[in-house]
Amino acid sequence: MASKKFKPSDKSTLPFKTANKEKRQKLHITRKKALDNTRRDERFRRRREEDKDPSLREERLRKNIPLTLERKRVWDDVDGDIGDGLGVSVDIERLKRQKLAEEAEANGDHDQVADEEQPDSEDDRDSMIDSPSDSDSSSSTSPPPHRSPKTTTTACASSPTPSTTATNTTNLIPSLLATRFPALFPTDSSPPAVPKTLITTSLHSTLHHPATLLTTLFPHSVYIPRSAPKTHHHHNNTTHNYSIREIASFAHNRAYTALIVLKEDQKKPTGLTIVHLPSGPTFTFSISNWVEGKKIPGHGRPTDHTPELILNNFRTPLGLLTAHLFRSLFPSQPEFAGRQVVTLHNQRDYIFLRRHRYIFREKRGSERNVVGPDGKEVGGVVEGIRAGLQELGPRFTMKLRRVDAGVQSGRGEGWEWKGKMDKERTKFQL
Repeated sequence: MASKKFKPSDKSTLPFKTANKEKRQKLHITRKKALDNTRRDERFRRRREEDKDPSLREERLRKNIPLTLERKRVWDDVDGDIGDGLGVSVDIERLKRQKLAEEAEANGDHDQVADEEQPDSEDDRDSMIDSPSDSDSSSSTSPPPHRSPKTTTTACASSPTPSTTATNTTNLIPSLLATRFPALFPTDSSPPAVPKTLITTSLHSTLHHPATLLTTLFPHSVYIPRSAPKTHHHHNNTTHNYSIREIASFAHNRAYTALIVLKEDQKKPTGLTIVHLPSGPTFTFSISNWVEGKKIPGHGRPTDHTPELILNNFRTPLGLLTAHLFRSLFPSQPEFAGRQVVTLHNQRDYIFLRRHRYIFREKRGSERNVVGPDGKEVGGVVEGIRAGLQELGPRFTMKLRRVDAGVQSGRGEGWEWKGKMDKERTKFQL
């Protein structure tokens, strides 16, 4: 409740203006105290009412959701096939759920109509059992009509969609996207190869130590410096300016599966180019907020164990393509004894890379219970278990700028996707 010593008048909240500076200051303080006391009385009144009726608190928390940029996210309104989907902002998982719901609804309606028309006999029941399977097989074999995506956008739902982690998303991949980039989408007949990465830098680079740190991040990786040395003799002034294509050919002949080029500006890492060997595609990222592991408070030392990989919130076709690129850089079988995990979290088209070491321990008495997405405490086996994290580094933030069809060329031709093609801030590409 409001203080008994200070009782503001109704006029204290009016925007008085006076030429005297001291009076203006006193009026401002008086008005501020009056507003603070009014808001405080409102909070205490609401708390008393919610204590009597807890449903009021649940209703207030349900409606009081901040309107962030993620909640303003919009998607392209598409009908039918989306093709490869690189330039379309659609939620693949939501699209898949809609298709399954439509198929289930169509099958249910067909069964209901058949039950009304067919008589109740054993022979007719047998034919009814066979008929839905025939219709399903015929509908599955017929390809869906190809329709171009509309330029209109549809707003997202009121509740935030849960993030997709590094799960099996093979059935969510557009068929044309998997056909155009078969090396990034392995099948059962062609399993993925063991990753082997060659790491180098741009010409005349000084980023030898950051490039060496990347070899500890990506398993089975080797750093080879890239330089153009010049002799002091004028007649023997030769340089070794190997292009990306030449280095990619060199790496492919030595059984490397990927090429990573670290770019530099003012002696700081500013870009990362990842080439999937032997014939691409090439992904170009910009880098910001590079922090080495030794500069992180309470950091740990990484080991040579193969880490686990978490790919979070990659939802569009372009996001799935980017996620499969990073998945190709890590072996499919991690070494759990090392308890190391690499997380690639996408948020607003920025990819945050972190590496941690985890440990499972018992719950301390001062710790609270784990609360689920529904706001209720999680019970069961995990009720008394907690996970401790220790960051190993390095940490940095990436943003996808360009996707080229093959190995990067000097002229920059043959691109599949490049940034700043869409000017809407509420439409994300990953």
